[in-house]
Amino acid sequence: MSLRNIPSDMDRDKVAGVDSLLDRVVREHGVFLPLAIESGSRAWGFASPDSDYDCRFVYVRRAADHIKPWPVRDVIEFPLQDDFDANGWDLAKALRLLLKGNAVIIEWLRSPVVYRGVAWFRDDFLAFARGAARRDAIARHYLHLGERQRRVYFGDGTSVAQKKIFYALRPAATLRWLRLHPAEAVAPMHFPTLMAECDPPAALSEEVADLLRRKALTHELGSAALPMAVADFIDVEFELARSAFGDARGSSAEMMQQAEQFYRTVVERLESEAQGAGKQGLVSSISP
Repeated sequence: MSLRNIPSDMDRDKVAGVDSLLDRVVREHGVFLPLAIESGSRAWGFASPDSDYDCRFVYVRRAADHIKPWPVRDVIEFPLQDDFDANGWDLAKALRLLLKGNAVIIEWLRSPVVYRGVAWFRDDFLAFARGAARRDAIARHYLHLGERQRRVYFGDGTSVAQKKIFYALRPAATLRWLRLHPAEAVAPMHFPTLMAECDPPAALSEEVADLLRRKALTHELGSAALPMAVADFIDVEFELARSAFGDARGSSAEMMQQAEQFYRTVVERLESEAQGAGKQGLVSSISP
């Protein structure tokens, strides 16, 4: 089953541009494209009227490309143009980063905005990610991300670009969610859902609701002092995370073997489906 979920408020011309670029990726690079999603604020649920379009995709090289002696890049990138940003990872790169504790691919798999995709690929990859993701490593990813954002954008807290608040607030909320869900390693990507499920203090909920409302309506929120409720929440969650989550351990040999098997299965299934579509005289949406 093919996947596509585009909110009605997204610019039709921008979406058409994304679709055209994805067709170009398949045509020029000769790869399978089993998942292409929107990342960034539009997928996180706190977009502004002028928010960028951040397309991210996972691609898989054909079986024949795996037996060539020449090394190939594991990313496909395009230069940033106005408010449009697009790049993708080879499935091999996505798996390697996942096993190291990088949570980015998990967010891609959970994005509510899907330009195109294959249902079984997303479902199987997400199931694999849930088993492979190590809570401590994922938490450390968000802790380092949040601390960096706070350090770079907040300064002494007296004059903070209001839209930047979400850059540290989202990692802090994710850390809280992970603490409150000790059996889980994959938190919601959608920020309003994340906040609702992490039982935030009432003062923070009110502040966030106001920020979300204003951000949805205006192109520029301006700068102001960092709200005390936000500062306290972020600092407390970062401090708790430092002791609640241990150091990231390396992936086990067994998990690496499972990743290899998953990779082979994906390549073989995509090849088989493309060949089946060709025999039926069909045009596959995932093959060149």
